[in-house]
Amino acid sequence: MNQQTIEQYGDELYQAFVSRRVIAPLLSREPQIRIEDAYRIQERFIARRLAAGETIVGKKIGATSKPVQDFLGVYQPDFGMLTSGMVFADGDTLDLGQMIQPKAEAELAFVLKHDLKGPGITAMDVIRATDYVVPCFEVVDSRIRDWQIKIQDTVADNASCGVFVLGTTRGDPRRLDITLAGMVLEKNGEVFSTGVGAAVQGSPANAVAWLANTLGELGIPFKAGEVILSGSQSALVPVAEGDELVCRVGGLGSCRVKFSGRSAV
Repeated sequence: MNQQTIEQYGDELYQAFVSRRVIAPLLSREPQIRIEDAYRIQERFIARRLAAGETIVGKKIGATSKPVQDFLGVYQPDFGMLTSGMVFADGDTLDLGQMIQPKAEAELAFVLKHDLKGPGITAMDVIRATDYVVPCFEVVDSRIRDWQIKIQDTVADNASCGVFVLGTTRGDPRRLDITLAGMVLEKNGEVFSTGVGAAVQGSPANAVAWLANTLGELGIPFKAGEVILSGSQSALVPVAEGDELVCRVGGLGSCRVKFSGRSAV
């Protein structure tokens, strides 16, 4: 795929983000899109956000657990960039009017104290480089109409990044068994789903190591202070005005988020 086409689709995704509208799946229009092309489109999309004043604050892994893979029909992990405009805090109320077709998922976020650059990174390297972990919500939001995505579509769309909400209780992954720690997700006071760290590639640390190695092959390091979202441990949760979500991680604490307004779709 030539550079002009890459920029065209990256700009189209950025305009969809700004105007809160959906676009037709890219793969339906360009059946020859490769994964490599999709990541170049993602780079253009992110470059537009950075030019508008945002900064990179971390990375995310997507499509790591079976419930999310089954919902999306995407059966391999992908990654996206986290920007300063995506960050929210525990207990915040999110305005759905700023989103298109959001869905929430509960996971574990890693905050790094040391740089980490692959290839050759192991799960133990990830644990050593981590300052702390916190429960979090990622609210994914596709710019692709009706979530009709294949892997190329979601990759180009920055792994369907929307926003993320970080809990405040910091855990030491050297003291907490993040593989066996259970997670309970409640929606409006009722249990919606349960999960465990092992559902994410055997351990959230494995998922983070995979991403460090994948990005390392591209010359992109993890940097101290960055947030790394390790992948959903829950099913995707539809959200609407008035909803409240709480995820609780055994031995770690909880993260809470509320929603107001109406999304574009």
